[in-house]
Amino acid sequence: MIKLETYLVKIIKEALNKAFPEISDNDSLGIVLEIPKEKKFGDFSVNIAMKLSRQIRKPPIDIAAVIIKHIERSDLINDVKVEKPGFINFYVSNKAVVGSLKDIINEADSFGKSSMGEGKKAQIEFVSANPTGPLTVAHGRQAAIGDSLARILQFCGYDITKEYYINDEGVQIQALGKSLKARFLELTGEQSEFPENGYKGRYIYDIAEKLKNSHKDKKISEEFFMEYAAKEIMQTIKRDLEDYGVHFDVWYSQKSLGKSGNIEKTLSALKDNGFLYEREGATWFRSTQFKDDKDRVVIKSDGSYTYVTSDMAYHREKFEKGYDRIIDILGPDHHGYINRIKAACEALGYDSNKLHIMIAQLVTLYRGGKPVRMSTREGEFVTLREIMDEVGRDATRFFFIMRRTDSHLDFDLALAKAQTLDNPVYYIQYAHARISSIIEFSKNAKPNFNNLTLLDKEQELDLIKALMHYPKIIEAAAINLEPFILLAYLQDLAGFFHTYYNAYRVVTDDKPLTEARITLIHTVKKVLASGLGLLGVTALEKM
Repeated sequence: MIKLETYLVKIIKEALNKAFPEISDNDSLGIVLEIPKEKKFGDFSVNIAMKLSRQIRKPPIDIAAVIIKHIERSDLINDVKVEKPGFINFYVSNKAVVGSLKDIINEADSFGKSSMGEGKKAQIEFVSANPTGPLTVAHGRQAAIGDSLARILQFCGYDITKEYYINDEGVQIQALGKSLKARFLELTGEQSEFPENGYKGRYIYDIAEKLKNSHKDKKISEEFFMEYAAKEIMQTIKRDLEDYGVHFDVWYSQKSLGKSGNIEKTLSALKDNGFLYEREGATWFRSTQFKDDKDRVVIKSDGSYTYVTSDMAYHREKFEKGYDRIIDILGPDHHGYINRIKAACEALGYDSNKLHIMIAQLVTLYRGGKPVRMSTREGEFVTLREIMDEVGRDATRFFFIMRRTDSHLDFDLALAKAQTLDNPVYYIQYAHARISSIIEFSKNAKPNFNNLTLLDKEQELDLIKALMHYPKIIEAAAINLEPFILLAYLQDLAGFFHTYYNAYRVVTDDKPLTEARITLIHTVKKVLASGLGLLGVTALEKM
């Protein structure tokens, strides 16, 4: 933690210097305190012995045994143990735990913030749904992940830009325009064949009805139908995202990319670097030179560009803007996209390690215990708006992050609506509301630093230790680009609080003890509110 972690790192370095004086630069080893998964393994753990094993040519467990002999003992540490295959585990004292609570309170609203992103720019592109229909379940998950990740990175000091890429041209938009035209003519009493690859959702009828009421002239160009439909759907998408608590800094049009000349500039750069060649009347990119499984066509034999061509130009623009981290959050049908885009970035001379492409896995929506079938083109799907209307924004966002991004997610609508502690978002919000109620009941008993040593019950110490770990959880979520890490932490913290509440009264006849416990739960409330805010979920005062 703040001062405690600094102290632990210091004594580890000092022990290393004594145990292995030949290692002169132990700063380069990156001594990082981890949080053990199980309580029996202590409060903090380091794997420095494993890192040194090859250099010292000894088993990690033997190296760890030598190191702990030189670790300075103090009243902040109860014990230090070695666990296979060579972890060094620290068991901190009650004095250290209570001291950490004081440090947390002193940090106030800045507690948990990190400087890891200071002076760095990051761009996150997510959702980027084609304007061919309303946002669906899949888009809802991408939006929840992307927006939460942006908040977490900003909390860590990054200058964040959130971007939505609008695919407003191409085959899908043409199919959309033909779909609208067919429904428009149908509503105006004319015979019209619906396109084979058209969009059959009810929303096309609604757009056609609006168009019919505003345009009496039936002689409308194909281009107008495409633009009108895309514009109407984008307005719906923006409204849904606004109500979902997701706001974008940039709305980037693919059409504008085509008009900018950057596609031609990108192809010219690839050609100059020797990574384009002609075959069978088409132009190919030598992406296999950069670990792609096959070369990619960038200009078809008819002279038109492929999808990958505009994507390469779009990412070239991202790198040119000087971002330190570029993050794409895509749907599960984009696995093959990763290698080809990274290949293009490398061929253009950029550091592809700055580009992080995340795949948000599939969501199965359950209603009444049965999975809901979803197909945008067939018009059989549940929209993000419908889910928000049914379970609320908070539950929708929370449930979409309840698994790691690369894991399949089952979304149970009945559980998301349940006003019980079985519902994980309710469980956390109820902890926050319960603390608010206790504070109000206590007639706002003032927090008091002087009595914190009275917090000696196991459940109290567990709560403080959980609070101590919050900064490391935030950094782990930022480093791994994984909001689920924070969500799981909040569930644990709420669990520690509920256990404590069920075991002890906070407000007692003992004024000093009451003040100490009020101080503790005030801090728990702040951290719960901070974490929920980073996930875009409301910290409720009453429930």
